Amino acid sequence: MNKNHYVVIMAGGVGSRFWPVSRTSLPKQFIDVLGLGKTLIQSTYDRFKQIVPEENIYVLTNHRYVGLVKEQLGITDENRIIGEPAMRNTAPCIAYACHKLEALNPNATLVIAPSDHLIQDTERFLADIERSLNAAENSNALITLGIKPSRPDTGYGYIQISDETLNGFTEFNKVASFREKPVLQVAQEYVASDKYLWNAGIFIWNVRTILAELEKHEEKLNAIFLVGREKYNTPEEKAFLEAYYPMCENISIDYAVMEKSELVYVLPVDFGWSDLGTWTSVYGLSQQDNRGNVLIPDANNIILYNSSNCMVNVPSYKKVVLKNLHNYIVVESNDTLLICPIDSEQEVKQVVADAAKQFGESYI
Repeated sequence: MNKNHYVVIMAGGVGSRFWPVSRTSLPKQFIDVLGLGKTLIQSTYDRFKQIVPEENIYVLTNHRYVGLVKEQLGITDENRIIGEPAMRNTAPCIAYACHKLEALNPNATLVIAPSDHLIQDTERFLADIERSLNAAENSNALITLGIKPSRPDTGYGYIQISDETLNGFTEFNKVASFREKPVLQVAQEYVASDKYLWNAGIFIWNVRTILAELEKHEEKLNAIFLVGREKYNTPEEKAFLEAYYPMCENISIDYAVMEKSELVYVLPVDFGWSDLGTWTSVYGLSQQDNRGNVLIPDANNIILYNSSNCMVNVPSYKKVVLKNLHNYIVVESNDTLLICPIDSEQEVKQVVADAAKQFGESYI
């Protein structure tokens, strides 16, 4: 394994779309949403251990989840867990991680990846990551992965690609533009074309290039982290972070750098990806029985009579009996039960959001 290759896993979100199982105290990434025996962050961490030295894997999270990261991943080196003292979107946390790693190893090339995505073909995914690390290490490209769309999905942003390719690495196309989540008609046009990919939010670059682009396009944000240069990876780092991090603007890395830079390239990929955005997406990606039912974590505590196309996700110590139920989501946490028709993904999302708000759930 290459000692100059690093991974930064972003694990600070609250996963409010998976209420009532996902709460502020235990967000989506720390839950076994699919009933596979591992939480989403554990699956992500285990994937990257196969191609990057484990000591080179860092986790970005909110300060309140540092204990959960230690518990689930068994990380004993606290320097590898970056606890953000305030939520400021992806640009500040990524900028901070890149400055921290540049101070540690100016030759670092790194992957920035979400903690809560589903990857079905791990072998192909890791091969694409290694190709991207090699390209980023030997160029000044900011690389992102673009998923070849399988349907006209309105829940994803899109990447428009050009015919220009990266010098020496022709499988990487220069990005023509980033597009916001489209309406259905536009999404259909994107899928009919071969010039649009889903934006997976996975980035690969060397620290020299990304810090130069941050200085160019987000000078104010970059300046905040330059102040702490001598404190990174020392006992003084935490105090610096608590004092300066809240000064950062709330801005995504897409708006801050990726949409402005002339150095952005995309690798078209197809490894069975989903961002697991709602309970509806979990149903669609889970193993169904011969009546279209999904039972999570297993069927030992659930009995269905004349029921079809349902997803039932309940704690294993609860016994559930359903009869004559069709096309419904049934999700229970310790203190809350959600029963909702499996309609469109947007409708399920809205029901969950409204219910959580009505019951006074406070998502940070």
